[in-house]
Amino acid sequence: MKGITHFTIGVAAASCLPTAVEAGANGNPLCFILGGVFGLLPDTIDFKFYRFFYRCDMEIRPDPLDFDAQMIADGIAVAVNRAYESGQSVRLKLSTIQLAEDRWQSYRVEFDVAKRRVVVRKGPEVDLGGNVVPPMEGESPREPLAQADLRIRVKLEYFAVTEIDIFDGPVFEFVPTADNRKVEANFLPWHRSWSHSLVIAFVFGLLGWLIWGLWAGVTIFLAYALHVLVDQLGFMGSNLWFPFTRRRLTGAMKVHSGDALWNFVSVWLACLVIFWNLYAAAGWEVQSFSAIKLFFYGAVIPGIATAVFRRKIFINHE
Repeated sequence: MKGITHFTIGVAAASCLPTAVEAGANGNPLCFILGGVFGLLPDTIDFKFYRFFYRCDMEIRPDPLDFDAQMIADGIAVAVNRAYESGQSVRLKLSTIQLAEDRWQSYRVEFDVAKRRVVVRKGPEVDLGGNVVPPMEGESPREPLAQADLRIRVKLEYFAVTEIDIFDGPVFEFVPTADNRKVEANFLPWHRSWSHSLVIAFVFGLLGWLIWGLWAGVTIFLAYALHVLVDQLGFMGSNLWFPFTRRRLTGAMKVHSGDALWNFVSVWLACLVIFWNLYAAAGWEVQSFSAIKLFFYGAVIPGIATAVFRRKIFINHE
């Protein structure tokens, strides 16, 4: 999920603690601040710190003046085959291709599991926002695909197709399975590893208890743990029990972390939780108002309306 989603869920977790709400009403918002901060912290650790210390065994850097799809495909095949032959993991980084200050050459990598090969195709040029830059007159926006055979079948942890365009390129870790009959292709192995652990959530909560008190520690644990568990609904999964385990568990594959609708729904539901908890703590008595009615009018009816609207659009597009 997006950062704003995790932040809002963390604040909602704090609002579920009557002590935190009471302290906030008396001018001490510490638990709400800690909920938001620690709701964001797992991804902050990964993207702002850990990724820069993660070391790769190989790196493919395409020439911006002479794009060579076959070179990229061959390099990926070398990494996969080396992992199979050595019986050890191989970390590979695919670099992006910057053509100018605000122009990047995109390309696409696909693992064709059935045919045991990797396929690379040149994509369009894009700007910093990911928008396609129209090709110049007489210029071909794409080139024929390139492919390289693999000596071993690849087991995918994430999507088969990866688009490489702007900023920093992705990292793959190719890990032989225990029986050495396949090689797992782990996408962004530095992400959702040790930082996305319920054990680490407990450790941070314990430290928060020692520094700020019991309810601050509880808030930290809940916000951090909810981040990890919400991420588990996606495709990549998390290493829930680090340091007792070393590998990410497969996600539930229910939603994609970048899905705008599901991020909005998550934020909306978290806001409803915050509203109800603050309303209940205020001691107001609004006639015929209850948590069930709030959920029904604030979530069920909008949810049904959205589902009908999306289905109507889908049918019209067909």
